[in-house]
Amino acid sequence: MVSWAPVGLKRWPLTLAILCVGIGVVVFSTGVLSFNPDPRTWDTLTERLAELVVLISLMGAGLKLDRPLGWRRWGSTWRLLAVAMPLTIIATAWLGFMGLGFSLAMSLLLGAAMAPTDPVLAADVQVGPPSSGEEDEVRFGLTSEAGLNDALAFPFVHLAILAAAGGLASTAALTDWFTIKVVWKLLAGAGIGYLVGRGLGYLIFHSQRVGLSRMGDGLVALAATFLCYAVAELAHGYGFLAVFVCGLTIRAWERDHDFHKEMHDFSDQFERLLMMLLLVLFGGALANGLLDALTWKDAAIGLAILLVVRPVAGLIAMTGSPQPWRERLLMAFLGIRGIGSIYYVAYAINHGDFGNSQRLWAIVGFIILASILIHGVSASPMLMRLARRRARQKAEADQ
Repeated sequence: MVSWAPVGLKRWPLTLAILCVGIGVVVFSTGVLSFNPDPRTWDTLTERLAELVVLISLMGAGLKLDRPLGWRRWGSTWRLLAVAMPLTIIATAWLGFMGLGFSLAMSLLLGAAMAPTDPVLAADVQVGPPSSGEEDEVRFGLTSEAGLNDALAFPFVHLAILAAAGGLASTAALTDWFTIKVVWKLLAGAGIGYLVGRGLGYLIFHSQRVGLSRMGDGLVALAATFLCYAVAELAHGYGFLAVFVCGLTIRAWERDHDFHKEMHDFSDQFERLLMMLLLVLFGGALANGLLDALTWKDAAIGLAILLVVRPVAGLIAMTGSPQPWRERLLMAFLGIRGIGSIYYVAYAINHGDFGNSQRLWAIVGFIILASILIHGVSASPMLMRLARRRARQKAEADQ
């Protein structure tokens, strides 16, 4: 099904993600599988499985970006990261605190978990394989944003954990958070990603003795992912950031080499298999009562976070951008939420004391389900319409 779905579902308003969640709901509702895959019960396994899927996705995202890193070339990315993401965190945390009645710690966690564009479920709106030419501004902006904002959400997750421990009133605790959780971990993650990427790039493309590119084995991408993540974690840096930067750095070596596509294709296949597993389990959790604690007010605020907060924050971020209005709107609207949000909630709950998390999981699960359905049905038609419009304008200009 993972092999067939990308082609077989093109003519239908469905995605692989929607299909997987539906299968999970059906299978677990009928009692074919007797256990309950509730993330509140399997908290550590949920964290590790989501972590693994995001890691593979981040390496794939780094490998498929054709555009070299640059301040102007990545202008849309910096806008989304520096403006849209903080605004989303602040607005979502405010809604959690004032609208849902959450504690400050849980509100911060909700904001941090809902801020990143998911690198896994956003695959349908990302750029195509390396050197495929499928890299318009919308796809590039969403891919590069998804590659970086998972790591940038981590300091706010740690801030929520600190708030849960009552550390916001301590100057020493806040200083430690800023120096370690923000400055050091970000710098260490980026630096290690670059250094490991440089070393692996040499071994893959330039080394006469090793010459990994001559083997044509996509498993190299998996090895690079785990090696880079392990080194970053040992140095207490953000491994998510390190893996994405590593992918970008490897991509910069011999940019037109065919082996980039082989590594990307293997990562993509492995990512889709893991994504299917996790989403089937997510469907099973829905069938077994993950949303039982959800109220109508919770659902309304969840939809507001998805359909108002992110789009408005994205449009504010893109103010003054050289991109046409339609492209700005699409980048703002297609902020898909998914596996990364599951990881951050599971991580924070496993490392902090947030009290009863049933309602938080219900709201997060509802937002992810709504994103899978709304963005899954609308994203491809929107991007195809934009591509046709751009092709028509190009043809008119050439005449």
